[in-house]
Amino acid sequence: MEASKTKRSVAIVGAGASGLAAGFRPVVFESGEAAGGVWRRTLAATRLQTPAQAYRFSDFPWPPPAAGTEEEEFPRHDEVAAYLDAYARRFGVLERVLFGSKAVSAEYAGVPEEEVAAWERWSGNGEAFGDGRGEWLLTVQHRESENLQVGEYVTA
Repeated sequence: MEASKTKRSVAIVGAGASGLAAGFRPVVFESGEAAGGVWRRTLAATRLQTPAQAYRFSDFPWPPPAAGTEEEEFPRHDEVAAYLDAYARRFGVLERVLFGSKAVSAEYAGVPEEEVAAWERWSGNGEAFGDGRGEWLLTVQHRESENLQVGEYVTA
């Protein structure tokens, strides 16, 4: 397998709730065929473990129940996946998602190990990824190719 290399600023692995709401204009790698993350790949009996009103985006309410049905306090997995997909469509996130793209490895390629070992906290300054000099090397395999793509993603 060949590996090609690209440099981007932000990458998100997975188009679940966190990946969809990251707030950047990233490239999102999703191994599945639709937004919704693990809610699309779970047992049929799975339901949301918290009330729907506690599991929602502040700028995107749950849809009202279908006519003639009661609102479910704990929605089914397919309802959660549909909600996440609707959110992604409403806010234009789907155009940033590469479906059928599986992250196969991630490696921090930032500052030397000796410097990381000297940090009091992993980030060293109380913020994610230290002073922003670090980069992640993310290796992705796309469904239509046997080749691997290695991307460098800066942390600043």
